[in-house]
Amino acid sequence: MKVAVLDKNGKDTGREVELSAEVFGIEPNNHAVYLDVKQYLANQRQGTHKSKERGEIAGSTRKIKKQKGTGTARAGSIKSGIFRGGGRMFGPRPRNYSFKLNKNLKKLARKSALSLKAQNNEILVIEDLSFDAPKTKDFVNVLKNLGIDSKKSLFVLGASNNNVYLSSRNLKSTEIVKASELSTYKIMNANSLVLSEGSLEGIQQNLSK
Repeated sequence: MKVAVLDKNGKDTGREVELSAEVFGIEPNNHAVYLDVKQYLANQRQGTHKSKERGEIAGSTRKIKKQKGTGTARAGSIKSGIFRGGGRMFGPRPRNYSFKLNKNLKKLARKSALSLKAQNNEILVIEDLSFDAPKTKDFVNVLKNLGIDSKKSLFVLGASNNNVYLSSRNLKSTEIVKASELSTYKIMNANSLVLSEGSLEGIQQNLSK
């Protein structure tokens, strides 16, 4: 699959790059994408939720009324969850939400996500970006020139570029990642995937192994 290379002004440079069919042209596996996105979101959860249960509430331990003869239900502790101020029954406890996926499945999920973007014509390839100084206005101009200023976009760079990162940091709808940081969730969460020329080799090399 050949894609035209654009410059930061959104104009065709006259060059084309070949996107590997092994990475960008496979039959997408939706279940693999689902599992990888589910794992990513699960890993974001802190799992520190906690409520006090009956045994953790400070209060009297005396039996609050006699066992029989009251005509109402038995009650042995004011700390029971049925009383106001009592402990919460079956409340949340700290836990780890993460789960394991094997490497081949995660690789298949990323290739499936990239192939879905390619099928939907949501991939742009641009020359390697660079700015003389961090300036949000310059990055906004790039988005406008590419016609994606109103879309959620993901820019993939071949290597770290501090000026580009700082220029985009204030924009909620744009994210910058290196090729080595590319995840299925981030690919699927973006409406437009913008790949720099320098990132292509790393992406295709990592996912073709």
